[in-house]
Amino acid sequence: MPAFTSPSNPADFNARVWQVVRQIPPGRVMAYGQVGALVPVPDSMSLKDYDAFRARWVGGAMAACPEGVPWWRVVNAQGKISPRPGAEKQRALLEAEGVVFDTKDRIDLSRFGWHPDEGQNEKTLTLF
Repeated sequence: MPAFTSPSNPADFNARVWQVVRQIPPGRVMAYGQVGALVPVPDSMSLKDYDAFRARWVGGAMAACPEGVPWWRVVNAQGKISPRPGAEKQRALLEAEGVVFDTKDRIDLSRFGWHPDEGQNEKTLTLF
């Protein structure tokens, strides 16, 4: 597997990630890999390679979020908040939106996970 350390155009990739994340409604979450699946595969990269790196790259984009991007609505694939500085704030923001954590600090993704086609139509959902 090639060792891609970052997207070929990080600024473009990050902007596309933020565009997706801005559309996650309050009280809903997406996993890093799910966000990445909604961003087009970078040029000259296979889907297989992109699948291996997309969650990590989305994590990098989330770490560099500008104002106005609801970064707290992106969690790991287990429905957990990834341990890092700011994790407590992320949990508080999600709970303020009505997201519930279980006794193992997980979010039920079947209940709180968001899928772009859910409650949306082509006029309100803006993807690529």
